[in-house]
Amino acid sequence: MMKRIALTVATALLSLAAAQTIGITQNNVGVDSYQTTYEQAFIEYAAELGVDTVVLDAGGDEARQIAQMQDLIQQEVDAIIIWPTNGQAVVPVVRQADQAGIPVVVTNSNIAEQGFDFIESFSGPDNITQGARSAEIMCDRLTERGLAETGVIVEIQGQPGYTTAIERSDGFQDRFVEVCPDVELLESQPGDWNREKSQRVMENFLVKYDTIHGVYSGDDNMGVGALNAAKDAGRADGITFVGATNFAVGYEAMERGEYWGSIYQSPVDDARNALDTALAILDGEDVPFLNYFDTPKITQDNQSEFTKPVF
Repeated sequence: MMKRIALTVATALLSLAAAQTIGITQNNVGVDSYQTTYEQAFIEYAAELGVDTVVLDAGGDEARQIAQMQDLIQQEVDAIIIWPTNGQAVVPVVRQADQAGIPVVVTNSNIAEQGFDFIESFSGPDNITQGARSAEIMCDRLTERGLAETGVIVEIQGQPGYTTAIERSDGFQDRFVEVCPDVELLESQPGDWNREKSQRVMENFLVKYDTIHGVYSGDDNMGVGALNAAKDAGRADGITFVGATNFAVGYEAMERGEYWGSIYQSPVDDARNALDTALAILDGEDVPFLNYFDTPKITQDNQSEFTKPVF
């Protein structure tokens, strides 16, 4: 399912890894279970390979992440992996790393395009494609329900300024206009990747709009928050819920018939791919600039083909 860059000989990988120190600064490990699982998988995989690591977490704070990047530069680590808190804000400090001769791999959520000259590779999902696939899931379901010409939906986005949030929203909106041009997107509001905030956002939508046929959320953590609000209001049965990263709670809600579909993405694959990418760069391998791994559609119709996410 995932195209992982592998060194040609396993013993060479272990030898190289033991001689290198990889620093990583993450977005906000405590905000959701995906990021928590990613961190655990990264640490375990680094230990398996014998890689020395410096593992940091920005806690969602742009200034803190910039300071962490500067600290890793001062430590003269061999490579840096960054999961950006804000794709625009980190560009100057990523440039500093490049000037110091330290290769940078961006993981999961890309930095702004003006920073591309300062990084070696992006490792993660294609968020535009994820959003587009979610749009297709939503449109197909609304069409099945006879709502392709009269439906109305709302959107709960991720954290403002966060590249993944922007790309998943853009991918969804652009594709949705193409496949379901007569369905109206009433409003988009940020849920900040937080289930409780997303529940409050959905509560406000339900007060504001008498009719909502579908809810698209940037991930299932937020989507289940929206589902909970609709269930509390007694309106969940009339709404199609679609996410863009399938969480265990979303998978379970799909099993119950309450949540329609999402995009299947593994944080374990995400973490391992990032570390493999950094090590391959240090070994002088030719690494794709956009090193995507596949993230297929999952709905109630094909759910049995996928195992429940571990996050």
